Amino acid sequence: MSNPSCSRRDFLSRTGAAALLTTSLPALANAMESPLPSVNYAAAVPPIGIELYALRTELARDLPNTLRTTRQLGYELVEFYAPYMSWSLPYAKDVRLMLDDLGLKCRSTHNALTSLVPGDSMTKAIELNQILGTRYVVLASPPFARGSADQYKTLTDQLAASVALLAPHGLMAGYHNHDEEWMPLANGIRPMDFIANNTPTEFMLQLDVGTCVKAGADPVAWVNTHKGRLRSVHLKDWAPGTDAQEKGFRVLFGEGTSPWQSLTSTLESVGGVEFYLMEQEGSRYSEFDTAKRCLETWTTMRKGG
Repeated sequence: MSNPSCSRRDFLSRTGAAALLTTSLPALANAMESPLPSVNYAAAVPPIGIELYALRTELARDLPNTLRTTRQLGYELVEFYAPYMSWSLPYAKDVRLMLDDLGLKCRSTHNALTSLVPGDSMTKAIELNQILGTRYVVLASPPFARGSADQYKTLTDQLAASVALLAPHGLMAGYHNHDEEWMPLANGIRPMDFIANNTPTEFMLQLDVGTCVKAGADPVAWVNTHKGRLRSVHLKDWAPGTDAQEKGFRVLFGEGTSPWQSLTSTLESVGGVEFYLMEQEGSRYSEFDTAKRCLETWTTMRKGG
């Protein structure tokens, strides 16, 4: 993929939930037979989860096995993305039961803009997220490829309004960046700065580290500028080079140029981070193996290795 962030946006807009719904729900109970390993993290360390886009092929093939394997690998949280909006409410309840049985939590979901503005989609998003036990309804990407200042102004007004609309339902709104939001518009303002400065402090800025680094922005400076608002972070890495060279977003966590040690220190001292989410858009390994290797590196890093 020559432009991973755009291809991800295209994928989210095109992908359906039919494959996810092919899993037999009675099979959920059969997916829990063998014991799960215990995962112990220091109390001061926010839990580690995974954005399920990183396991999209496996998720479409077999949702119960994907969740079970995710837990067996050591992840504590999952973040569902676009296809979950096609679930029925009974199906969502079955998924929640499986999450509970596995000891997994879902604290955020990725969504289209329709989930954050008044309408039937927002109503359903609220219902589904309440069932899943979600806290944050996150806009996965803007509804345009390269927006103008006027488009970002309209979008930011909608995001600011979503805070008050979701709050009575026990939910909070958030925004997940790609690389384009770090690139100044014609008026010289970066969209990320505009969004941050024109949304309430309770609006969550979900930092995608890899896209920030790719754009040449400083993620540590960003956290210091918006203290307390980086409550969720995508642990995506990036390195200069092509996909054919296994560079770009194809590097595993820890193989790129992201300043992980200083960034996590800043996130946990002033950023307000509540949980981390591993995300990888494709690598030289299978999806499960990629998730395993990334988590192993994360765990070693957290132990000071």
